[in-house]
Amino acid sequence: MSATITLKQSMARSSDVVLKIVQYSLMIAGLFLVLGFFGNFSKSTLSAGLLKADPSELSAADETSEVVAESEAAAPALSPGMQGALDYVTRRYRVSQEALEPVFEVAQMIGKERRIDPLLIVAMIGIESGFNPFAESPMGAQGLMQVIPRFHMDKVPDGAGDKPFLDPETNIRVGVHVLQEAIRRRGGLVAGLQYYAGSSDPEGSYASKVLAEQERLKNAVRRSSRSNA
Repeated sequence: MSATITLKQSMARSSDVVLKIVQYSLMIAGLFLVLGFFGNFSKSTLSAGLLKADPSELSAADETSEVVAESEAAAPALSPGMQGALDYVTRRYRVSQEALEPVFEVAQMIGKERRIDPLLIVAMIGIESGFNPFAESPMGAQGLMQVIPRFHMDKVPDGAGDKPFLDPETNIRVGVHVLQEAIRRRGGLVAGLQYYAGSSDPEGSYASKVLAEQERLKNAVRRSSRSNA
C-alpha cells in the first residue's frame, strides 16, 4: 500500500517537472517571437522612411556640398603682397575690398599663368578704368582693361557669353594677351604699353602713368611686408 502511494507521488512530481519545462519552453519561444516581430518592424519602418525621403532632397544636399567644396578649392587666396596692394588700391580708388578681391584674384592667377607681374596688370586696370568693370570709352573700349571688342574677338575664350568684355576675368585675360602681343611687336615694355593704348606720344606718357602706378603698388607691398614682419 505504501509503495503504491510513493509511486503515485513520484509520478505526480515528474508530471509537475515536465509541465514546468513545457511552460518555460513556451515562454522562451514566445519571447523570441516578440523580439523577432519588433526587429522586423524596426527594419521595415527604417526602410519605409528611406523610401519616403525625396530623392531630389538627397541629391540637392549632395550637390550643395560639392558646390561648396569646389568653390573653396577654386577661390585662390591672395598672396601677402597682393593683399598689401589691395589695401592700397582700396584707399586710393575708394572701392570696397569685397568688390576688388575677385579682380585681384584674377590678376594674380593670370599673372602666374602668363608669367607677367600681377601688379602691372593691377596698375593698368587702375589707369584704364579705375576698377570699373562696366567702363566704356568713346572709342568703344570696354571693361577693366578697356579692350576694344571689334579688334580682339579672336582672343575671347569659348563659352565666354554674350558680353565677354564686361566679364572681369575674360577682360583681364584678353587684355593681358593684347599687352604681351604689343610688347613682342614693339620690342619692350614701354613701347608695348604705348602701343596698347594706341598712343603715338614720343614721351610715352601712358606708359609712364602705368609704370608709376606699378611702382606705388610695389611700395605698398613693401610697407605691408614690413608691418607684418
